[in-house]
Amino acid sequence: MMILGNNFLSSPFKSPQNAFMKRLFYTLLFFFGIGFASAQSYAFIDSDYIMKSIPEYIEAKEKIDKLAVKWTKEVEDRYAFIKIKKDNFNKEEVLLPSEEKEKRRGEIANLEKETIELQSQYFGDNGEYFLKRQELVQPIQDRVFTAMKKIAKREGYAFVFDKANQSNLVYAEKEYDISNTVLEEMGISSE
Repeated sequence: MMILGNNFLSSPFKSPQNAFMKRLFYTLLFFFGIGFASAQSYAFIDSDYIMKSIPEYIEAKEKIDKLAVKWTKEVEDRYAFIKIKKDNFNKEEVLLPSEEKEKRRGEIANLEKETIELQSQYFGDNGEYFLKRQELVQPIQDRVFTAMKKIAKREGYAFVFDKANQSNLVYAEKEYDISNTVLEEMGISSE
């Protein structure tokens, strides 16, 4: 029983009139799409270049790096101490009474736990490294963002991309790089 007929199964764009409408639709979509895209203004920055050009950032990074080295050494020294304790225990284990074995295992386990906690305190998600970095670097990043936003509004940029930090920006003409303009807006002379 065929109620709808054969025309129901055929594509609406198969007829010559519908094919013309399809081509017209895609042509208009193409031209309006290009018109919209070309009406937008784009620019990009290189935040790594900008940050490395700011003296306060260089100082902040040096402070943070020194703390990281100090904390890393402290954690590594603790792990080295634990390794010595474990090695000594493994050598002497057969000679020790069971109470002494349990006592030393407990000491080693406590040292490991304390070291992991210390490592997390320094380098965890909300650790001292993260907090210090936020304290010293975040205000500088905010200044860069404010300057970039001011330039984008003044110059009428709809989008400003960052070519640093693993961005998806594959290619950009140098003339659209406003990194030096951002530095100038911040009162920093670019080299």
